[in-house]
Amino acid sequence: MALFRSASAVILLLIALSSTISAAAACDPKLFGAKANGKTKDTRALQSAIDSCAEKGGGTVELTSGIYLSAPIALKSHITLKIDSGATLLGSRDQNDYPETDVFREKDRQSLITAKNATDIAITGEGTVDGNGEPWWNLIRAAKAAHRTERIERPRLVVFDHCTHIAIEGVTFQNSPSWQVVPYYSKNVTIRNVKVLAPANSPNTDAIDPFSSSHIVIDHVLADVGDDNVAIKSGQPGSPGPDDPSTDITITDCTFLHGHGLSIGSEIAGGVQNIRATRIHFKDTDNGVRVKSNRDRGNDIGNFEFHDLSMEDVKTPILISEYYPKIPESDTAQPLTRLTPRFHNITVINLQATGAKTAGFIVGLPESPIQTIRLNNVHIIAETGFTISNATVLANQFVVEALHGMPFHMLQNARINQLRK
Repeated sequence: MALFRSASAVILLLIALSSTISAAAACDPKLFGAKANGKTKDTRALQSAIDSCAEKGGGTVELTSGIYLSAPIALKSHITLKIDSGATLLGSRDQNDYPETDVFREKDRQSLITAKNATDIAITGEGTVDGNGEPWWNLIRAAKAAHRTERIERPRLVVFDHCTHIAIEGVTFQNSPSWQVVPYYSKNVTIRNVKVLAPANSPNTDAIDPFSSSHIVIDHVLADVGDDNVAIKSGQPGSPGPDDPSTDITITDCTFLHGHGLSIGSEIAGGVQNIRATRIHFKDTDNGVRVKSNRDRGNDIGNFEFHDLSMEDVKTPILISEYYPKIPESDTAQPLTRLTPRFHNITVINLQATGAKTAGFIVGLPESPIQTIRLNNVHIIAETGFTISNATVLANQFVVEALHGMPFHMLQNARINQLRK
């Protein structure tokens, strides 16, 4: 209940924030020389309009109809970027336009839209932010085809770095070179009534990735992408720390088409707590609910509630694993460390899944079994059954219909305790 009160307060605050900003100065990029013809780079005009509004104490930078081709731009405090219907902010295809910079404690390319240490920011309207990511995806595809493993630096689409009071509403975000919308060490963020799109085969095009961020509302989002539809993160593999956790995040009334599902992890060295996801429809995603970590990237991970989930042709409806990227066939306990994942208090209520390949996995580490998993009114129809290892599941009306083989595969230290109705 406290989490709902917090989410409601954030929504009301950001509605008031958006109205306040919109009532301030208006700065038209076309008055600063923007051509909006999709050929001439409008970067300087866009940034000049943002800077002019910021110098006046804040206001609205409005992109009216046209295609605004741009290299990276930086939002500032008290600025609304309003993208009207028929307007597109289009990322440059010139990779040299994206300078190398420090992003998430490592070298990477500057995002198309960045805000750093800013407050009271909004991106609104019915237009589009398009990352024009195909050239970057081709680099990844070529490296994979050549069996090369080097890291290829790519920009994200939108990054809020150490920002507060952020409202995103109405806009379509698409075709990022990598992750699309990322609050990083940010708080009080509402993302509502947006679409996040990318081809199903586009690499690492996560839709929304809260990273070490808190008090986040993700509401009425349609995500159809090539990687995680939502991925909640908090610390890189092998992180020396310190890493802030991601906490108090609600995800409501969303539709996920293609992609890897609703994920917590895998990079969660700072921990994740207090997540609630309600009324989510999944279709053709690789996973439904996924909580993932590993011995090199874990922490305190728990207090999650997933309610009223429907899944069609989702390959694996439930995947909760303290191994990443793969679950080994056998393993032995290892010493506990600062980065050992500790999964606990995860509840799934009212999940219906049809057309699955594998019903699911709940797999803990031998040295860190998963604590308190509750499944209530969960019904999964899949080709193969559900695997449980190093975990105790508290179940009420947990039904798996396996078309081939046994419905449950109970491995090391695995139990299902039936709860009274």
